[in-house]
Amino acid sequence: MNVGTAKPVPYTDAPSGTTGIDKRPVATPVRVEPPGPPGVGAGGVAGDAVCDLRFHGGDDRAVYAFAREDLDGWERELARALPNGSFGENLTTAGVDLAGALIGERWRIGPSVVLEVTGGRIPCRTFASRLGERGWVRRFTQAASPGAMLRVIEAGEIRAGDPVERVHNPDHDVTVSRLFRAVTTQRELLPGVLVAAEWMEREQLDIARKHSATYGTP
Repeated sequence: MNVGTAKPVPYTDAPSGTTGIDKRPVATPVRVEPPGPPGVGAGGVAGDAVCDLRFHGGDDRAVYAFAREDLDGWERELARALPNGSFGENLTTAGVDLAGALIGERWRIGPSVVLEVTGGRIPCRTFASRLGERGWVRRFTQAASPGAMLRVIEAGEIRAGDPVERVHNPDHDVTVSRLFRAVTTQRELLPGVLVAAEWMEREQLDIARKHSATYGTP
């Protein structure tokens, strides 16, 4: 688990002039919950700053996960240490295939939290400037292993070392990597990933119907 505080930096174009991308590991349990709609809700991780609500935060991008295995690969390529949290991720996973995760699959983390995969991270100027690597946006994009953005389905606490268990699979084959490539370097893949968007819309409608049946229409 990694969180970051808001810090002023010269390389962000966020209206506040600050960024929370500098995330550091924490040993204590961290609360995660749905933050609210894009542009209004910030991040879903307690104590973690999300400074530019134009492009970050909101329910569909409440939590960001990146694989330790991918960080290790970048360490070798860049010849530099990349501690957990170096890519601004809230969750640094081990043994979880993030690039191959299906859009809409769900994970139970620890005893109570359920998160849902919604897509991958699109690299930005702040990310590139923090890394300070030449051509970073292009290099990260070409790798097509962007980590996973997650929605909070069931709130609760996560602590370092909690197991990650897949508890729900969607009925399509659109992975995080495939969707990422479709919206970045291989636009010809776009028609084939629409099934994931349609599936997610059906899922949200089903959740809304169940909520209404249980609690009434707000």
